[in-house]
Amino acid sequence: MSLRNLDHLFSPKSVALIGASDRPHSVGATVWTNLSRGYAVQGDPKLMAVNPRLTQLQGWPVYPDVASLPQTPELAVIATPPATVPALITQLAQRGTRAAVVLTAGMDGDHGDGRTYRQAMLDAAKPDVFRILGPNCVGLLVPTLQLNASFAPTDALPGKVAFVSQSGALVTAVLDWARARDIGFSHFISLGDASDVDVGDVLDYLATDPHTQSILLYLEDIRNARKFMSAARAAGRNKPVVILKAGRVPEGARAAASHTGALAGHDAVYDAAIRRAGLLRVLTTEALFDAVETLARARPLIDESLIILTNGGGPGVMATDALMLSGGALATLSQETMAALDKVLSPNWSHGNPVDIIGDAPVTRYQQALSILLEHQSSNPVLFIHAPTAIVPSVDIAHALAPAIAQSRHHVIACWMGGASVGEARQIFSQAGLPHFGTPEDAVQGFMQVVEYRRNQRLLMQVPSAGTPTDDLDLAAARAVIDRALAEGRMMLTEPEAKMLMQACHIPIAETRVAHSPEEAAVLAQAIGFPVAVKLLSPDISHKTEVGGVALDLASVVAVKEAARAMQQRLALLRPDAKLNGFSVQAMIRRPDAQELIVGITSDPIFGPVLLFGQGGIAVEVLQDHALALPPLNDVLARDTIMRTRVSKLLAGYRNRPAADMNAISQVLIQVAHLAAELPEIAELDINPLLADASGVIALDARVLLKPLQLRHPHDRLAIRPYPQALEEVVQWRGSTLTLRPIRPEDGEAHLRFFSALDPVDVRFRMFMHMRELQTSQLARMTQIDYDREMAFVAVRPREDGSDETLGVVRAVADPDNINAEFAIIIRSDLKGLGLGQMLMTKLIAYFRQRGTQMIVGEALSDNHAVIELTKNLGFEIRSQPGTGTVELRLSLC
Repeated sequence: MSLRNLDHLFSPKSVALIGASDRPHSVGATVWTNLSRGYAVQGDPKLMAVNPRLTQLQGWPVYPDVASLPQTPELAVIATPPATVPALITQLAQRGTRAAVVLTAGMDGDHGDGRTYRQAMLDAAKPDVFRILGPNCVGLLVPTLQLNASFAPTDALPGKVAFVSQSGALVTAVLDWARARDIGFSHFISLGDASDVDVGDVLDYLATDPHTQSILLYLEDIRNARKFMSAARAAGRNKPVVILKAGRVPEGARAAASHTGALAGHDAVYDAAIRRAGLLRVLTTEALFDAVETLARARPLIDESLIILTNGGGPGVMATDALMLSGGALATLSQETMAALDKVLSPNWSHGNPVDIIGDAPVTRYQQALSILLEHQSSNPVLFIHAPTAIVPSVDIAHALAPAIAQSRHHVIACWMGGASVGEARQIFSQAGLPHFGTPEDAVQGFMQVVEYRRNQRLLMQVPSAGTPTDDLDLAAARAVIDRALAEGRMMLTEPEAKMLMQACHIPIAETRVAHSPEEAAVLAQAIGFPVAVKLLSPDISHKTEVGGVALDLASVVAVKEAARAMQQRLALLRPDAKLNGFSVQAMIRRPDAQELIVGITSDPIFGPVLLFGQGGIAVEVLQDHALALPPLNDVLARDTIMRTRVSKLLAGYRNRPAADMNAISQVLIQVAHLAAELPEIAELDINPLLADASGVIALDARVLLKPLQLRHPHDRLAIRPYPQALEEVVQWRGSTLTLRPIRPEDGEAHLRFFSALDPVDVRFRMFMHMRELQTSQLARMTQIDYDREMAFVAVRPREDGSDETLGVVRAVADPDNINAEFAIIIRSDLKGLGLGQMLMTKLIAYFRQRGTQMIVGEALSDNHAVIELTKNLGFEIRSQPGTGTVELRLSLC
């Protein structure tokens, strides 16, 4: 992951086209026409052409090779045969060029030395960090520079939206489609094969680009999940990112040893990743651009329940249908709202939501109804629908409503149904910056896009409750079970072994014993106490019910013997190849109000381990009620996963059934996710069923499929780096015991208390401004860090209630190239000057030195003498910055 030299690619001061051509309709000719049309006027030396057989092209001089160019181009565009590309990259790098757009396809041919042309190209680029967009791409457009370094058939209009695509064909189609609709772009980028610059690099660049307000992505696949997730989460905190992901339908179902493996489809994993990053996924190209328009104009959503205001019953019903089928909700009108509407509307209005003000409504009726809804239902968004009538011109209604909506803080979207008769009304709303649509269904879809995006953003910004959810996991016991099975050459744990794994997670299980014969099963059953359940044990049988391998409610010795013998006979008949190891005998659990759930792990080839939660039982694959999440999880993420299933409504309680213990269910998800993160040998895991009711949870059955360990570190395969517990350190400080550790999302409450204890002067020193309190988004950003890119160490000590008290924090964010890490530090005001700052800074310096960062840098106000003195004692170079009131702090780690 690197931002190095991307400025040369996306904001070049000079460009050379290598392979410029005079052959009509060739790539070289088309690109030259696009470049010379806007980027530079004829004769401007910032645009150069290279072709050994030409001396002039359309009045411009043409140079025979790279060495002959009159100046070093910041960006090269290459449209030459594959065999020429590696040498061209070498020549350009020697001249000092640091970026190229390689349009050439066919780069997997043989270079002649055991390498492909692609690998030879990358090898030539590597020593100078020479950046390559492509190969096999359409090119790059930067409208603000009038740069069209592509063979697209048209230019892009300037705007604030960046479009990034892995499909060249879609680039040209969308460009034409957007121009016809007056949609402008800050950047239009075709990634092609993304051999060097990939979607993660581009997201990192665009996330901080001041010319880009929102980012659109068309993705077909992701090759580096952690790089993508880090870049996507960072970009998602800064601006809207909308993704159109192709490949939603799998080519075929894969064989899986568990229900989780069968249920966790690859596209559903992408969904979980996109949601985790706080982005929005759409399903069509048109929805991609609608989403940007809607999100850019959306007001804050306080309540997601929608009010529909319409002048016709039919459109109101259509909107209601679309809303409910999309998982939305209608708002309930208060008695005050109903009374106020009764005073201004005709007696035959709908008296409910949708609010139908009837087709004969004059302009004043629209104004009065909307004003009442905005005043009395202050937290609800409003969808205004107008079907044209001959009674009042649509343009009059638009003129009357647009100013009120624009000045309101409410989220209001409009639907102007019809064609030419409402065209001017739509234009008025567009000029006022108000979102509008042509049909009720499209309007509802736009609204639900905002809802989904806000939900994902809230999830990204949530601060979990205090606690340390992973302390109860007995990793040593879990690993002992797995190591024993692998040592014996077994890839499937027995049911008792799987339950031992559950015990290591402190998940309650039904008492289970192993019998090697029907007679022994009867003896064990009598010892456990009737009734019992008996299940066959076979390493060759994954789903025991498929061979009649489960018998429930056995109430006597005779019943147990007969059931076990029948299982033996059925197994011999149905699966004569299967080995029978015996039977498990367990107490029959009576939980009549419990819901059957499934919690599982599977491994995705891109995103690594994935957790699944949903409705369990033998019909789990038929019910198709489940949600996926990427580990690691905390309480907020676990509860969100639960709430995205239909069974969550049953778990909340209904009729006389009390609600299930959501804390217990959430804890199971957290522990299983931690198990997935720490034990890469687990390929698939099912806990099914997991019974859940008001008294807690209990696992009745579990199966675990293993795989040999192939990674140096278990966290290498995770899309999101988990909490680095190994960095925790216990130290002595002034007679008390402190813990220096990485910050956790659960530190939110402690961080608020810490901030409240700071002197305003210290806050100004840290924030460079006066600030009375931390906003929720700021708190989330400080406590929910990406451990792959940044680090924050806190010094904590225990309070009387067992929670942590934060005494100081130091943090630093490394750039994607790991060259510089920018740091900041603050110590609780009453504890300054006692050595805490030096302890934290020393730990931070050691951490970044170990990860290979070259420089730690920072900035301090000139009157922040404490930090200046601290860093000076630690070897920092202090550089004054005249006229800024600040000093620069620099420490080389090389």
